[in-house]
Formats: sequence, C-alpha cells, structure tokens
Amino acid sequence: MQGVNEGGRAIYTLADFGSFHVGGRMVEVSGQPRKAIAFTPDMTYEHDPNGRFLVEQIYVQYFVPAERCFETPLTLLHGGGLTGVTWENTPDGRPGWLHEFLRQGFAVNVIDNVERGRSGFCAIDGVWEGEPVTRTAREAWDLFRFGSPNNFDAGKPHLGQRFPVGSMENFQRQFVPRWTTTSAAQFRGIGEALRRIGPSTLICHSQGGFLGSRAAVENPDMIRGVVGCEGAGWVEAVTPATVGDKPWLLLLGDYIEMSERWTKAKLDTLAFAGRVNAVGGTASVVELPKVGFPGSSHMFMMDGHSAEIAAWVGNWIRENC
Repeated sequence: MQGVNEGGRAIYTLADFGSFHVGGRMVEVSGQPRKAIAFTPDMTYEHDPNGRFLVEQIYVQYFVPAERCFETPLTLLHGGGLTGVTWENTPDGRPGWLHEFLRQGFAVNVIDNVERGRSGFCAIDGVWEGEPVTRTAREAWDLFRFGSPNNFDAGKPHLGQRFPVGSMENFQRQFVPRWTTTSAAQFRGIGEALRRIGPSTLICHSQGGFLGSRAAVENPDMIRGVVGCEGAGWVEAVTPATVGDKPWLLLLGDYIEMSERWTKAKLDTLAFAGRVNAVGGTASVVELPKVGFPGSSHMFMMDGHSAEIAAWVGNWIRENC
C-alpha cells in the first residue's frame, strides 16, 4: 500500500494502518422530555435523550511503514483548537510531518484529543462547564506569529517568515471549537491512548505540550522520549521516577521576542527544562533559527521548511530515544 505521491513517486509503503477509540466515561441522563427530530424533510423520529452516554473518548489513527528504521513508534499530539489534521498535510498542499516521519521509517500514531475531531464532543448540558471557543483567522495570525496584528488585513507576514500565509483560508478550515474546561478529561484520554499504543516517543504541539507533558509523567513506562513543539505550558511536578533519564527536546520557533505571550512561554519552557534536569532527566531547549531554520512560526510543522525540520527531528529521535 503506497503513501502520498510526489510527482508520481511513492514516498513510502505502508504495511498496516487503522484506527481505534479508547477511554471515556459514562454519563447518566434522566428526566428529559422526548423530542421529535426531523432527520430529513420526509422522516421524523421521536428521540429519547435519557439513558447512558459514553463521553470523553479519544481517537487514534496508526500507520506502520513496510520498512521501519526504528522500533519505537511516534505519537503525535496536536494543539488547542486543532486536530490530528495538523500533522497530515500543510495548508498549501505539501506532505505534513505524518508523511515525513513515515518516509523516514517511523511507525506513527496520530491523536484527535478529547472533544476534538473524530473523538467527537459532548452536547449534553452540564457535562462540561463553559462554552466552546472558536479561533478566528485574525487571532491565529497574531497567536501563531505569522505577522503583526496591524498587518493582518494586508496579509503582510513577518520579514522572512515561512508559514504559507497565502493559504490562510485553507488553514482556517482546520479550526474546530474547543472547551477551556476539559483538561482533566484530556489528561485521562491521552494516558489511555499511550497505554493502548505502548511505549512511544511523544511529539506534542502548543496546548499539547501542557497536556502531553503531564500525561508523559503520569505514564512514564509508556514514554521513550518527548519532543515539545512550543508547548503552551508544562507540567509543574516532575520527579526522578516520572522523568528518569528519558530525553526531552523542547523546540522554539522564531519571532518570539516580538510577542509578550511567547516571551513568557519561552521562559516557562526554560524553567521546565531546568526542573527536568534538576531531578536527573535530560532536557534540551533548541531554538530553531539557531540550528538552521530561521523564519519558523508557531506552526513550524506547516512552514515552508517543515520537511527539513522533520528530518532534523527524526535524526534527533534516532540518536537519543
């Protein structure tokens, strides 16, 4: 089974692929009136909203290349307001990190976190607090460091910036609603996924850095290494037992000093690396511009040099994990 083609050439061959849902909890609903629902103009159905519902499950899709270079698989965890699509293809149509890592010979697992994508979200009142939040393109432009807020309408990015801003609308098609009150369910879900997958190297992005780092220290036997791609927050408590001698690679992009938010996030990342190293772990903070990748946005797995960054990350994993 051949993978993505480049100019008619297969870049990898799959031995296996598939998916599964895991985790979740049961919620009991009672006392609600039946409702008449019209599925189509010609078909109605009396729906009973009472009963037991499973919520907070998590979705994982796995891919196994025919020629594996590395026994330990990778697990990819997306950021806030996004799904596993983050890793599949870039907004301008190039193969994403999923395909780049498969081409390198890694087996890859891609997570849709709780209440995102194919994990689905819960529409039962009272199960999750708060309202869902949806990101605008303007917010993404600023938050992901594509350009200054004043230059959004003109579509003028930061000088030398490598994100394909001409495909901004296509990128926005990937945005999904998110809740800000579901972290506990997401920790549990990621942990369930890691235990089902087995030992792997975790690659986590943005909000996934906060969620993934906690899931990693709570499931240390399932972790062979962690690559944090601009984590927006990190787990506070680490111990020798939870980090051991596992390597942590914490990546930062460009233009960070132009953003107060990301300047603070950089300091938080440095502090987290210090906590890991202080208890005997091995954490390295690497700024991508300093290793040959200037112009990296927050979404550097989609930037113009994303394939080269994936190759660099793959080499680090083979050498350290």
